[in-house]
Amino acid sequence: MADWFSNLELLSKIYWLTAIIGSLVFTVVMIMAFTGGDADDIDADIEAGFQFISFKNLVGFFTIFGWSGIACIDAGLSTPLTIIVSTICGLLMMVIMATLFYFISKLTDSGTLNYKNAIDAVGEVYLTIGADRSKMGKVSVSVQGTMRELDALTDALTPLKTGTIIKVVDVTSNGILIVDQTRKPIEPSIAQPEPLLSGNTQKKISN
Repeated sequence: MADWFSNLELLSKIYWLTAIIGSLVFTVVMIMAFTGGDADDIDADIEAGFQFISFKNLVGFFTIFGWSGIACIDAGLSTPLTIIVSTICGLLMMVIMATLFYFISKLTDSGTLNYKNAIDAVGEVYLTIGADRSKMGKVSVSVQGTMRELDALTDALTPLKTGTIIKVVDVTSNGILIVDQTRKPIEPSIAQPEPLLSGNTQKKISN
């Protein structure tokens, strides 16, 4: 293996190293992306949108750049043409990667929690909330059809203790609920019919 590599020309060595290293990193990045890992931590690519230049896309570029360059060399193309073709192939791979992750981010965003949907919801304090936003607590509240435990603050002048019934009045820009104490929704009671009094009982009451 070492003898084979040492006998390669400089351009071939560059393409082979680029292709092998790029493929290894590309495999790791794709596994992280599709199994719940967050490869975006590497390049801070956290905003939804069409991201052309990112770590993932650059890895895809160098991977395809290397393998297409090797293919061009094996096909007997000249050095300038090999570089041009491999560069074009790498750029096309970047476009494909950017488009792929753009649509993946859109699919992810469609299922994420929109905290604004919690406004006006009635819930219950799970962890005590400090008065006048002095201490963050948690509330149990139904949002988008699911009961969730979310961070919350209050502008009330007294703490909201565990078990207090609250209503969400606002949401901060970073997704913290602003709540206020409220009453439980009053359930309508079923009126019980009064028993009819007999004639003798009515006479005794009148006397």
